[in-house]
Amino acid sequence: MNEAIRNGWNLTLRHRYVLIVLFLYRLLWGFFLFRFIDGIVTPILARYPDNHPNGDAVPLFWAEAEFRLLKTDLIVGPAWTIAALVLIRLLVTPVLQAGLFHSFRHAEQATDTRVREGIRRCWKTVVPLYWLDIVLAVLPGIWILPRVREMFFGATSLEDFLLRLLPYAIFWLIWWFIAHLAVRSLQFGAVARTGPLRSLLRALRRAPRLLSVSLAMIGLTLILSAVSAVIGHLWAGMAAVVLYQAFHFVRVTVQVWTAAAQYAVWASGERPNI
Repeated sequence: MNEAIRNGWNLTLRHRYVLIVLFLYRLLWGFFLFRFIDGIVTPILARYPDNHPNGDAVPLFWAEAEFRLLKTDLIVGPAWTIAALVLIRLLVTPVLQAGLFHSFRHAEQATDTRVREGIRRCWKTVVPLYWLDIVLAVLPGIWILPRVREMFFGATSLEDFLLRLLPYAIFWLIWWFIAHLAVRSLQFGAVARTGPLRSLLRALRRAPRLLSVSLAMIGLTLILSAVSAVIGHLWAGMAAVVLYQAFHFVRVTVQVWTAAAQYAVWASGERPNI
């Protein structure tokens, strides 16, 4: 496990310029999404009659909001914009993944990264697998969410509801984790052109190491998130804002490191160590 994490870190350092691109991509995405939502929510909240002397002002506000949402086309424009943003994210993210994984594959054969070549050669196979990952992640909701609704209305207290919900949440989390690793192995196989069956069999043979590396990187992510949250809470002001933005770069780095370590495990035995 330590060797895979070390090799993954070496791969990450080789792609330090890609880290900057991914960081800017996430930063711009978050900025434009925030500005879009803020432009919709802030004017609505500005009209909220929280201090109005008339007690009927708040119910009237909600009645007007319901009417405008259901009886007019007010929501049509923002809904289409959000759909377009989501579609762009669903296309751009796996395209970048295709280039990154392809560059992992050929890291020992070149002194420079091969991300652009990977985007050109592998995006058609990696993008559908990224979508498959999302579908598999939400698939248990078809069975779980109706039961969650029944549990919510049948629970005697919030604590009772959370206790009933816990086994379903654990099952969903385990399902997502295993499905994500399986699809990630298929993506590695897509850039290596090994075929889906051979890719899954290779991941199955290396499952203990793949699971341990992934869990170790998840633990590192949680620790860094906790440290950032504590420091941001204790160290308020502009410094906290700068720290929060810097943590996005740290999170991107850990995500690339995680993928590189997973690839180092998946590809072990077929190429020399990095």
